[in-house]
Amino acid sequence: MKYTKLERNWVMYDVGNSALVLLNTSVVPIYFNAINTGASSADLVVAWGNAQTIASLVIAMLMPILGALADYAGNKIKFFLGFFLTGLVLCLAQAIPMSAMAFLTVYVLCTIGLNSSMTFYDAMLPDITTDERMDVVSSSGYAWGYIGSTVPFIICLALIMGGPALGVPTMLATRLSFVITGAWWLIFTLPLIRTYKQKYGRERGPEDTIGHIVGGVFSEVGHTMREIAHNKTVLIYMIAFFFYIDGVHTVISMATSYGSALGIDSTQLVLALLVTQFVAFPSAIIYGKLAGRVGTLNMILVAVAAYMGIVLFAAFFLKTAFEFWVLAILVGLFQGGVQALSRSYFGRIIPKEKSNEYYGFFDIFGRYASVMGTFLVSVVTSLTGNPSLGVLSIGVLLVVGFALLVRLSRMSQTAEQAA
Repeated sequence: MKYTKLERNWVMYDVGNSALVLLNTSVVPIYFNAINTGASSADLVVAWGNAQTIASLVIAMLMPILGALADYAGNKIKFFLGFFLTGLVLCLAQAIPMSAMAFLTVYVLCTIGLNSSMTFYDAMLPDITTDERMDVVSSSGYAWGYIGSTVPFIICLALIMGGPALGVPTMLATRLSFVITGAWWLIFTLPLIRTYKQKYGRERGPEDTIGHIVGGVFSEVGHTMREIAHNKTVLIYMIAFFFYIDGVHTVISMATSYGSALGIDSTQLVLALLVTQFVAFPSAIIYGKLAGRVGTLNMILVAVAAYMGIVLFAAFFLKTAFEFWVLAILVGLFQGGVQALSRSYFGRIIPKEKSNEYYGFFDIFGRYASVMGTFLVSVVTSLTGNPSLGVLSIGVLLVVGFALLVRLSRMSQTAEQAA
């Protein structure tokens, strides 16, 4: 499929921001541990976990409100640009030597900027393409994001690991990785900023002063919540998404920690993470094309069922580095597809003129789910003393999500037959 210029520029933003996402999940926790000298391992885990939770909760609370404001014509790019520039400046600021807690504060604010910009970016999807092309374009964003993020990551990794031999200390090399990643993010964002135009949005009337708009935001959010509650398709899908995306995110976020607990070498874990990115690239594209043939909802069901199998494999069979590599490949096969199609399917079933506000609620479900999943694994592991059972508990979330998706599929089939 040939992409339009706007579709291509939208995809390029995924290439840019994914580099920072990959850096945040791999290098940043190690760097934080290195500068937080004197803290126990338990203190490090608690501090890092609290930082992730705070960032997720702030984003989840802000997005529906800011989304309602951004749904006015012309506002979407302003909010996107504001959060992007905030995240970019703070990404670069992390290269400055500072104390551990100061760094953690900057990291949290950077994460809020990054993830908030991605919410408005997701909400641009109905503006930049058609319903028929949405699955393929959304999948391409994830696909090129996976492969593109590896370029600066490999450069940063080579600098960190090989820097000492060239006279560049490891800590300095790590700080330079923030500059490299920030530059990459900026370069791949500029085309979207230059060409994006908001297609769907509410027109601002003479009575819509700033005070009137701000005052009406909370009632508008309440109205949207009631709309969602009365729209059975949207409501069931969002609840299903809450559960299954929780399972998906938890598998991704806990894989390295679980592998480390099993005694697998850290180098093997990092290399397996790279393999996941490369496998996810073609898989996400293929997923988008298959969705056009067999249906978006059907392909999401396939991915959730596959993740149920992945959880069983991790809980009962994962013991060695080779098996961790198998896990990484399996995750890569379905990770991008389920995330991309979840985004595009939601964009198809919501009112496009209120896409920012709806995607704000969509983001809430994803954010709170990511907190709940890791908490569930921690509680089960603590109670049983068995990390395998903790991982197995993720399967409960996936089963619930799968059951709700099956119900939604049957509803869709009934509606089609009635029409």
